[in-house]
Amino acid sequence: MGLLFRTFTKAPRQWRRGYSSHSDITASAMVYSEYGQPSQVLKWHSYRLPALTSTTVQVKFLASPINPADVNMIQGAYPIKPTYQKLSSDDDKLLAVGGNEGVAQVIAVGDQVQDLKVGDQVVMANTGYGTWRTHATGPASDFQLLPNNKKVSMIQKATITVNPCTAYRMLKDFVKLNQGDYVIQNGGNSAVGQAVIGISKAWGLKTINVVRNRPDIDKLRKELTDLGATHVVTDEDLGKHETRALIKSWVGENKPLLGLNCVGGKSATDMARYLGENGQFVTYGAMSRKPLSLPASLLIFKNISFHGFWVSKWAEVHSKEARYQMLEDVVDLMSQGKLGEPKWTQVKWDEESMKTSVDQGITGFSGGGKQVVIF
Repeated sequence: MGLLFRTFTKAPRQWRRGYSSHSDITASAMVYSEYGQPSQVLKWHSYRLPALTSTTVQVKFLASPINPADVNMIQGAYPIKPTYQKLSSDDDKLLAVGGNEGVAQVIAVGDQVQDLKVGDQVVMANTGYGTWRTHATGPASDFQLLPNNKKVSMIQKATITVNPCTAYRMLKDFVKLNQGDYVIQNGGNSAVGQAVIGISKAWGLKTINVVRNRPDIDKLRKELTDLGATHVVTDEDLGKHETRALIKSWVGENKPLLGLNCVGGKSATDMARYLGENGQFVTYGAMSRKPLSLPASLLIFKNISFHGFWVSKWAEVHSKEARYQMLEDVVDLMSQGKLGEPKWTQVKWDEESMKTSVDQGITGFSGGGKQVVIF
């Protein structure tokens, strides 16, 4: 890291604080200089970390996951574009660092930095920062302080900003829900879906969870019920008369006022029909890649409102204080065991392993849950 030093100015007895022009830390990162197939455009890059200044912070990354959005960004198919920059004064081209999510530890702070101190753990304040690297130097505003809770695992911290926060905000922001109220969602076994189940149970809410039918459906139903799911139904059954009667027997007059959709297509249309008057239907994904088709009767006679949600946009327009309050609540739920650690498999930090793992991210197969780099 840069070393603090002092020099005389022209006026004797006055001191000026300064920093050395280089860092003694060699960082490594997975970078790219153009869009394309990740395994083809990603490259291993080692470089001298920029020096610490009075207003910057140096961090060491602890763990970073590989998410589908990371792959989309490298392909140029994500709404947020990467920042191409020279990572050090020795670089001769502009590079972007892969990865959007991760946890890091502060290892040095400039003397004018007030909000962070050495030893603090942080996540990225902005999407697209680049988390597939061992170290970073940047202004304090680049980093969001994490609540200090030793009961929460490193994997939970590394994966906190996307899935748990998406679930938290959707449950909190669209409908005032009271204990005993129902929420209906598709993709109930997805990472966000499982977070919805955990948070709902902690808050006394009931959930109807729609999942794709499969040979081991009874096993999945038990897994989700063990997490706290109230009911689990398949997408094949969702539109059947028998299922409509069954769900009506569950909810009675207390129809769900919040529907969460990450699938689209017929599943989303069938699910919307179960919402009560003035219900809110929130779409945050489109895994089926099929359009959302809505009967006009839901808008005219039931006054259902349809919204989109993107947690990156929420974070962009809210203050650090609001983001910290959310993280504090989510970390508290994790520490109480209300939100379990996601299934994950470790990715070795080397070029070949990273390229292989990113390819698996494209196909949706990782062989053991979410892929996480442990530095």
